Amino acid sequence: MFAHLEALLAAVRSGFGARRVLVVGDLMLDRYLWGEVQRISPEAPVPVVRLARQTQSAGGAANVARNLTHLGLSVQLGGLTGDDAERTALLAALAMDGIQTPAVIPAGDRATTVKTRVIGNHQQMLRIDAESTQPLTPADESRLWAATEPLLPGLAALVLSDYDKGVLTPGLCRRLIHAARAQGLPVLVDPKGQDFGKYAGADLITPNRAELALATRQARGDLPALLAAGAELRRALDLGLLVLTLSELGLALLDNGGSRRIPALAREVFDVSGAGDTVIATFAAGLAAGLTRDDTAHLANLAAGVVVGKVGTVPISRDELLAAISGEAAREQAAKVLDWAGARARVQAWQAAGERVVFTNGCFDLLHVGHVTYLEGARRQGQRLVVGLNTDRSVRALKGPLRPLIGEADRARVLAALAAVDAVVLFDEETPLELILTLRPDVLAKGADYTEATVVGAPEVKSWGGQVALIPLVADRSTTGIIQRLTSPEASES
Repeated sequence: MFAHLEALLAAVRSGFGARRVLVVGDLMLDRYLWGEVQRISPEAPVPVVRLARQTQSAGGAANVARNLTHLGLSVQLGGLTGDDAERTALLAALAMDGIQTPAVIPAGDRATTVKTRVIGNHQQMLRIDAESTQPLTPADESRLWAATEPLLPGLAALVLSDYDKGVLTPGLCRRLIHAARAQGLPVLVDPKGQDFGKYAGADLITPNRAELALATRQARGDLPALLAAGAELRRALDLGLLVLTLSELGLALLDNGGSRRIPALAREVFDVSGAGDTVIATFAAGLAAGLTRDDTAHLANLAAGVVVGKVGTVPISRDELLAAISGEAAREQAAKVLDWAGARARVQAWQAAGERVVFTNGCFDLLHVGHVTYLEGARRQGQRLVVGLNTDRSVRALKGPLRPLIGEADRARVLAALAAVDAVVLFDEETPLELILTLRPDVLAKGADYTEATVVGAPEVKSWGGQVALIPLVADRSTTGIIQRLTSPEASES
């Protein structure tokens, strides 16, 4: 769930403030051969792809840059290519995306990395890699450093995108991280290889399970051991946050506060190529715009879920991200409606995290501004607000056979849509006392038309160190008054 949804939406809509980000790493040209498969070859048991069209796009670190520019940021790119026709094609593709290439250096002794994917019936059938993986020569490393170092002042973030093709040498990584930290810039790394020591001091690192297993010499399938090893690696290398990408299991975040998980959303996966690029790019965009780590992690998780539903290496767009946020917000609102056991677990988790939990209750039939203002006032008494909602049966018992006007499921869903409300729990009893005893909130809120002596549950809440808060009400605002106006003769005549 997003803790600061409005700030996050504002950042995405504004293109993350069009902040400037520098991406340095292994550049590639992605080529795609698209076609249809209708038969198996008589020469060997392999499908025959009937070629229909060819496309190409920027890949590797350049795809990280593409994701960033499609999200609205101003992007500069650094890396090495060959001095060949593929370099020309790559630079042309980058120019079409509006990516600046002041530090893309040609080297005569190596070719531009090209990945060719054969796509049959919208599924990847084969990939052919043409590449050099030798580390940069000292001369090329110096040239790349000389081209990137002047770009650091004024950046919002530096991204190192390592595909283990030799560009991000230990020496270049150390130089870039040291220089960025000296200027207070966040450094984000998508790592590769056995030795993560060259990334020491980075603010964020995003290995996948296989990459972290290789770097820590742990079994890939033993997730608890892998998380423990990742936590130790993070401390040893002075990394701010380690984000372990877990494919269909989502993300695991490791920092000074321990570890926590963000589950993946159920998606139909067509192609995972480029998903890691989208994750690191979204993290860079969010942190550059000043979003919190946790909100940015949720955003990156959503973005990855979008791109794996596409064929080929395709960047995320702002419109797609906004649509994913809207869908997630709707799911989050529905998830606020809990049974008693779920609400108790949620309250305990919030309290364990040091958050103050407020409880209030009511019928909330025909929601109006008085209700909303009251709930906002109740929420201000703590960090979380739980609303106990009378069932239809209990509303009838309190207010007569013609109420409620709105059924309990609809009332619960509308309450859950309010930003001030963190959980909604139905209760069928005459009073909410049993629910209060189950949840054990820190604050019991009620309208100021009550006194503390008449608030159900007040003595019990105070017995475990809680407080009672009486919230001012908006004058002349009530469901009963609205019904009376709607059913008055004057209203029917109009």
